[in-house]
Amino acid sequence: MATSIDIKHRAYEFAKQVILFTSGQQYSKVYTSMSDQLIRSASSIGANLVEGYAGSSKNDFIKFYTIALKSANETKYWICLLRDTILQEQRKS
Repeated sequence: MATSIDIKHRAYEFAKQVILFTSGQQYSKVYTSMSDQLIRSASSIGANLVEGYAGSSKNDFIKFYTIALKSANETKYWICLLRDTILQEQRKS
């Protein structure tokens, strides 16, 4: 069974992988903006998990974990949007 420490570590590693992946890419201006948004949302997941774990109440914990979930959903959106637009652009070439 996963613990809260496991999920914080996994979120950190995920954000690190997103940063490493995007830093190795060269995009046009529009994709640079989208990859910046991806980095922000991916790193926000772990930041909110850490904040929730350090919260002063159960309500703080729930609030920050809910924000982390929203950031995860946003991250999925940016990944899919980048994937689909880049693939469509490549098909045109």
